[in-house]
Amino acid sequence: MNAAFLITPKSEVKFVYEHWTIRQALEKMEHYRYSAIPILNKQGIYVGTLTEGDILWNLKKNEDLDFRDTENIALKDVPRYRDIKAISIDVEIEDIMATSLTQNFVPIVDDSGVFIGMIRRREIIAYLLKLRASTINHV
Repeated sequence: MNAAFLITPKSEVKFVYEHWTIRQALEKMEHYRYSAIPILNKQGIYVGTLTEGDILWNLKKNEDLDFRDTENIALKDVPRYRDIKAISIDVEIEDIMATSLTQNFVPIVDDSGVFIGMIRRREIIAYLLKLRASTINHV
């Protein structure tokens, strides 16, 4: 089955832009209770995923920073410690299962790298449970 059937479209996904500040991203993450959020550039290209850990490691690494400084640091200047790659919309669900074991969501992009949505781990699990149930019912 093609992954497109499980995608949550961009219009329903919360994300941040790389020119936003750490403070803006933190506020959005706190509001939606996210521990990670996709980062896009101004053209809508997926550039990575920001995690709470990225922010904490950045503050730890730069000991002279305090929370007020988060209003002046753009997300593009925050090193990401985990490279969460996006996957093409054409991928089969079976091909993203392993990825979903280590990530809460898998970013999905078109052929130009434009972010079009994500597939959440819970959708993959729900799909597998439904598949299992239909297999059991056919036996």
